[in-house]
Amino acid sequence: DIACTLRGNMDASEYKQVILGLIFLKYISDKFEAKYKELVAEGDGFEDDEDAYIAENIFFVPEDARWSYILENANREEIGQVIDNAMKIIEKNNTRLKNVLPKNFAREELDKRKLGEVITKFNNIEIPKNDNDVLGRAYEYCLSQFAEQEGKKGGEFYTPECVVKTIVEILKPYNGRVYDPCCGSGG
Repeated sequence: DIACTLRGNMDASEYKQVILGLIFLKYISDKFEAKYKELVAEGDGFEDDEDAYIAENIFFVPEDARWSYILENANREEIGQVIDNAMKIIEKNNTRLKNVLPKNFAREELDKRKLGEVITKFNNIEIPKNDNDVLGRAYEYCLSQFAEQEGKKGGEFYTPECVVKTIVEILKPYNGRVYDPCCGSGG
């Protein structure tokens, strides 16, 4: 449904990046917000301490990069710049993400009204809080769906989950390291 909103003067390979970037942004923001509320409820004043999040492998998300802030600005013409700035802020506060996140939401060919609609639709999606691989599965799903629209087979981009599980069961890698130079997202 979200992909249909973005269709028009962009092809699937372009709006795939928009959707995947927003999935990531919403996911880390939701995880952060849940931990933030938990820390506020504890009442010890650690809700703004980055280490409280890092200790639980949660990205620290500054206020101007949180989903709630992006949602507030969804209907502004500058929404693309707001998202680009959010990505830059997240990278600055989380060095593991340096130069990794997409920062091309302000480009001219991306319709800002449609981008606002997409943000509103994403806001209605509840991301499961106790599913650690939801981001990986969403990423793989998007890759498979967009591969068809790009005129390619999904297998050119990712290995389907059923094949991954079969390989893992055959190899049974209980210790040591497994090297797979073609693992893609590593799901």
